[in-house]
Amino acid sequence: MEKIFSFLLTALQQNVSKYRCMVGAPQEQDVLTTPQKTDLAQEPKAQANCRVGIAALNTLAGYIDWVALSHITADNCKLLEMLCLLLNEPELQVGAAECLLIAVSRKGKLEDRKPLMVLFGDVAMHCILSAAQTADGEGLVEKHYVFLKRLCQVLCALGSQLCALLGSDCDVETPANFGKYLESFLAFTTHPSQFLRSSTQITWGALFRHEVLSHDPLLLAVVPKYLRASMTNLVKVGFPSKADSPSCEYSRFDFDSDEDFNAFFNSFRAQQGEVMRMACRLDPLTGFQMAGEWLKYQLTAPLDTGPMNSKTGEGLCSIFSPSFVQWDAMTFFSESIISQMFRTMDKDEIPVNDGIDLLQLVLNFETKDPLILSCVLTNVSALFPFVTYRPEYLPQVLSKLFASVTFEVVEESKAPRTRAVKNVRRHACSSIIKMCRDYPQLVLPNFEMLYNHVKQLLSNELLLTQMEKCALMEALVLISNQFKDYERQKAFLEELMAPVAGLWLSPEMQRVLSDPEAFISYVGADNKIADPVLEDPSGLNRSRISFCVYTILGVVKRARWPAATEEAKAGGFFLGYLPSGTPMYRNPCTEQVLKLFDNLLALIRTHNNLYMPEMVARLGDTFAKALDMLEVEKNAILGLPQPLLELYDSPVYKTVLERMQGFFCTLYDNCFHILGNAGPSMQQDFYTVEGLANQLLSSAFNNLNNIPDYRLRPMLRVFVKPLVLSCPSEYYETLVCPMLGPLFTYLHMRLSQKWQVINQRSMLCEDDAADDNPESQEMLEEQLVRLLTREVMDLATVCCVSKKGVEQNTTAAVDGDDDEAMATEVTPPANAELTELGKCLMKQEDVCTAVLITAYTSLSWKDTLSCQRTTTQLCWPLLKQVLPGNLLPDAVSWFFTSVLKGLQVHGQHDGCMAALVHLAFQIYEALRPRYGELKAVMEQIPDIQLDSLEQFDSKLLNPTLQKVADKRRKDHFKRLISGCIGKPIGEQFRKEVHIRNLPSLFKKVKPSLETDVLENEAAESFNVLFEL
Repeated sequence: MEKIFSFLLTALQQNVSKYRCMVGAPQEQDVLTTPQKTDLAQEPKAQANCRVGIAALNTLAGYIDWVALSHITADNCKLLEMLCLLLNEPELQVGAAECLLIAVSRKGKLEDRKPLMVLFGDVAMHCILSAAQTADGEGLVEKHYVFLKRLCQVLCALGSQLCALLGSDCDVETPANFGKYLESFLAFTTHPSQFLRSSTQITWGALFRHEVLSHDPLLLAVVPKYLRASMTNLVKVGFPSKADSPSCEYSRFDFDSDEDFNAFFNSFRAQQGEVMRMACRLDPLTGFQMAGEWLKYQLTAPLDTGPMNSKTGEGLCSIFSPSFVQWDAMTFFSESIISQMFRTMDKDEIPVNDGIDLLQLVLNFETKDPLILSCVLTNVSALFPFVTYRPEYLPQVLSKLFASVTFEVVEESKAPRTRAVKNVRRHACSSIIKMCRDYPQLVLPNFEMLYNHVKQLLSNELLLTQMEKCALMEALVLISNQFKDYERQKAFLEELMAPVAGLWLSPEMQRVLSDPEAFISYVGADNKIADPVLEDPSGLNRSRISFCVYTILGVVKRARWPAATEEAKAGGFFLGYLPSGTPMYRNPCTEQVLKLFDNLLALIRTHNNLYMPEMVARLGDTFAKALDMLEVEKNAILGLPQPLLELYDSPVYKTVLERMQGFFCTLYDNCFHILGNAGPSMQQDFYTVEGLANQLLSSAFNNLNNIPDYRLRPMLRVFVKPLVLSCPSEYYETLVCPMLGPLFTYLHMRLSQKWQVINQRSMLCEDDAADDNPESQEMLEEQLVRLLTREVMDLATVCCVSKKGVEQNTTAAVDGDDDEAMATEVTPPANAELTELGKCLMKQEDVCTAVLITAYTSLSWKDTLSCQRTTTQLCWPLLKQVLPGNLLPDAVSWFFTSVLKGLQVHGQHDGCMAALVHLAFQIYEALRPRYGELKAVMEQIPDIQLDSLEQFDSKLLNPTLQKVADKRRKDHFKRLISGCIGKPIGEQFRKEVHIRNLPSLFKKVKPSLETDVLENEAAESFNVLFEL
């Protein structure tokens, strides 16, 4: 390897020298006396030398990636020095930068990487900086831009090496040119290219959190400059279709569309927020001063709506308006900086007066622009922690937020609100909830004022949407938790929920909620509407049902007992302990919620029955698709991007069908959210409801055959899983097992049928239009089946396997610095154990059978993610639980065959293949001594070597033989079953070519015992040579 490197370096050096001489010779002579012919004559030779130089660089690039670092750093890092010098050679600079990047990005032992620090030397730094300045100074040329990207990556990799080496045992000190490095790196962070700016962020983060460098005066001096640069970088400009910023031109090189740029920028901004918070830890006051200056400037700057006026109203901002873009960036900056300042600084050091001054300015600022107002509300929330020092400002904050809850651009307008207006109102509600959640003790003294304000807003049925009403009620419930008095809180909740209880328990509502036909008629789904945009006679009825469900959910989710046991005892919340030692509390909302519980289950049963064919037929012509998926749900499942532009601008002119679809979807989800939260909220009062398991089976699990996959998924996720996780072991036998048994049995049957259809469809391989159309119904259905499969397997894992075993598996560390973590070595945790619930479920034969069959059948369903999770987390612990019993030989053969089928389907994926091979190995080793049928299964594997199988079996079945190492046994087993391991399609029809070992070029003559013969032959050989 030394000779190869020496040859390549010599070739590179010689040809570059010749090239420079030929190109540089005319420049050294007087321009007037230089003949033109000389240039033309030299050019072909110069280009030939240049091509050889480029070829040498390309060849080096292939070697630098993998050879020992000692070859790269040999001769006092001669190679690195040469590469740095070539950075200023226009024809060779890109190749040199590529080689340099590969070299500096190398991993390995820290001691071996130490010589790379030579790149912080004067010569290397000068070469890198001068090359960057030259490339940037020549304007936007694609070749120069690509080179700049490579140089940026080199500096990033250099920073990573410094962070790895400094502070380790390698005796590396902060380089003398560290300041120069930071200045050059900052130049890339302030470059017009958004891509270059984003490329520097990870390295800045590593520098700011480094235990040694974060205290370095040079880095601390750069923090304000970085924050200042971030103020510019957060401004969302540079869309490829626009020309309102120097960034736009660069974006046209980097992004295909505005949507691509938008997705990139959102990710870039989030990353920047993380790094800014790290920088703020080092200098919180400077960051706060910058945020304050920028906020004050925006509050006084005139509104600039730009050339595009908002459709919301004349003179209002769109999302591209210069004013909004600046407000948006400033808001993100101040929110990131202020939140970090409160985490970093001691309470006594917080600049309270400055913060309160800023808060007053924000509270006094008035605007009718919804986009700007939304930013103002975010700033109010960001500055709210200052109110903890000056509680007298709380009423002003509440007043500002409540004014925004009822915000309208045009008062008493009949037109639908735009999304921007809706967002302002929701934003205000969320801010109130957040304030009451995070600072309940602060808000408690103002509870009466808050309650009266909310009652006043609720008295007008049309002033707020149902969601807004319930958000305000949630805020009140959160504050009521601070009463710490069971009777007082119970009385308050009773008063708060009285309107809901009156409506929900009325005879008319009971009739509507219990009868699918009456329900369809009440919500207006059987009507035929002439004007599907403006006409909606049953809208008020739907809103009343929504209001009741939202309120029940809000109360169940938010009402709680005091966290401290002593406070709970003093307040009358504590009831005692369960046999397991778990404390029991009573929730003040229990009585009110359980009163409404029967009608809630009736609504869920009715909603499920709406999917019966005869009920679907009763829907009016306008609402034939009312139970279908929303477009936004379809797009999310198919991974299609949401429309980027004008989201905030257009009035939300939903048709009555869209409103009906939204109503059914939200209602279904919220009902199951209530059931999912009921267990953690009401605890034993909920679990001991008489006949609860049967009630849930006859309502939530009613008519599942007709429930579509997109409705079944949220039911499992938001209801069944939380219920199972929160249920104490005392109620497993009475509630969880009776419920999960039929559920798992049904889910196995359903998924098996769905996957059978998918497999048959794929076997037909018909070239129809569906293959070309990513939005086809078939593709949507397949993706839904995959998602449902993952949900079911996740539920089974949560129920049966203890988290400890799973976490031990997933957090296995890879030793060493090499980042090539071999996915093929990932194996399931041997110590994964069943939970108490898992053991309880496995005792019941029908549940045990359903869960086992579902787990092992799923291995051959065409969903890689589900297969890998199930194999590594679920299959072996389940089977291990039933091993002590008398398994039928056919059952054992079926389990083993299922794993082999999984290998046939998923063997092409390394992660799946490794997990499945390990599982098959575990089953064969554990069960082969008891079940000879497994050998018969093995003999059916294509191309199996029977003599090798006999050898493996004899070692396995003979306990007297010394056991071979586990890895060797597994490798042997893997070779045995290789005939059933699926291959990628590119390798399936590959013809194996076996090349015999070629004869050696130089044969060594074996020394002979007859030395005289050897001497005679040697003498003859020399004679022949001299004769020539």
